[in-house]
Amino acid sequence: MKLPLNIDLKGKTAVVTGGGGVLCSTFAKAIAACGAKVAILDLREDVANKVAEEIVADGGIAIGVGANVLDKAVLENAKKIVNEKFGSCDILINGAGGNHPKGTTTNEYYFEGDIKKDITSFFDLDPQGVEFVFNLNFLGTLLPTQVFAADMLDKEDSVIINVSSMNAFSPLTKIPAYSGAKAAVSNFTQWLAVHFSKVGIRVNAIAPGFFLTDQNRALLIDEKGEYTERSKKIISQTPMGRFGEKEELIGTLLWLLCKEASGFVNGVVIPVDGGFSAYSGV
Repeated sequence: MKLPLNIDLKGKTAVVTGGGGVLCSTFAKAIAACGAKVAILDLREDVANKVAEEIVADGGIAIGVGANVLDKAVLENAKKIVNEKFGSCDILINGAGGNHPKGTTTNEYYFEGDIKKDITSFFDLDPQGVEFVFNLNFLGTLLPTQVFAADMLDKEDSVIINVSSMNAFSPLTKIPAYSGAKAAVSNFTQWLAVHFSKVGIRVNAIAPGFFLTDQNRALLIDEKGEYTERSKKIISQTPMGRFGEKEELIGTLLWLLCKEASGFVNGVVIPVDGGFSAYSGV
């Protein structure tokens, strides 16, 4: 992997939750390429193992660990595995998250009579679906932090990076649960930064704009391989006129991990969005 920044993470142990996904597997590979030992945690153990195998094949050090970020006992067991294989955790990337159809409306706007139609309106949102989205994104950040940050206390330089979203700044249509949950992640990032500021742990977040992932590909690319109407709207509101490439997140990630480059950066949420949040639409 070609890295945009040359930083040395040798001797460090990194844990990446959601590490089997498109973006977080890229994070894991970049961190490993800098010399860190990387534990890829994912609900899908086979996918976590596959990413670990790819890292090892490239000369890195990695293991895959099956873990549910909503089960603290499972996370504690994962920590034991990481500690036995690699030692205590220095870097935590909280990347696990996602949306759910039951926390999503069919249309962007509510019109009179929609409640009677065969669609999911605001009034039809399933509380359990909304709860699932909030738990996965917020508790799925809180619980791994409770477990792995215990290793980081009073080390010279430990780092937690959460994965928020640009819709935490301004909610996107149709996905109220996901937007709200990511806003909670951003707020929690600031809270954690203050809470851990006396014990040497820096906490920041990356807020990706629009990147093609396994989760959103069906919404953004149709069966012909062309942009959907939602994609076209996104591109029209992104000054750079395209989706982001997963590799374009690595520079921000490595900058936040490097004490010499960002040692006084704490409690911030960094947008990486091609100008989406800066554009007013006119």
